[in-house]
Amino acid sequence: MGRVFSPFVIGRSFRILPQGHPAIEDERINLWMAPGAFGSGEHETTASCLEILEDLEGVNGATILDLGSGTGILAIAALKLGARSAVCIDIDPAAVATCRLNSQLNGVDADIDHVCGTLSNLPEAAYDLVLANIYGDILVNVAEDLSQRACADAPLLLSGILYEYNFDVRQRYQQHGCHVVKNLMLDEFSTVLLQKGS
Repeated sequence: MGRVFSPFVIGRSFRILPQGHPAIEDERINLWMAPGAFGSGEHETTASCLEILEDLEGVNGATILDLGSGTGILAIAALKLGARSAVCIDIDPAAVATCRLNSQLNGVDADIDHVCGTLSNLPEAAYDLVLANIYGDILVNVAEDLSQRACADAPLLLSGILYEYNFDVRQRYQQHGCHVVKNLMLDEFSTVLLQKGS
């Protein structure tokens, strides 16, 4: 089990609360996270993604693919911002179970399809928003498939990228019809926001 944490805020929009904590009623969106091995959202890659999500156009009504979903926090946050539905996929059964629990805690489980596996386990479909907070070398390896899963003009929000993979990730996705919107260098990692071409 992970450590118990105190409520904390990310960006202008979100507050992360431990499981069982009463809602705090103000202008922020409460996100409940169960204790576990996958963190509570404080990691710099997760925080940077949430800060980008809150300003991202087109989240409202979007269909989402969250690759390497872990706790599910990014997809849950997007649903709380008005996204229509999400597919959360992770190769780790424990992560899938954690994601399912967190989606239940946040009242969005009916809007998420939980999949244990890889992109090859998903039917062919294109999504309005692609999220992937996973290692940079994996992002490079799945660039073609992941790019194909994005609709025309869809944003792809990628993180978990160590500095040494940042260039390779950007280059590979550009080769597959995406252009870089933002490239944020964090303390140890980087976050890249791309947009699929029309």
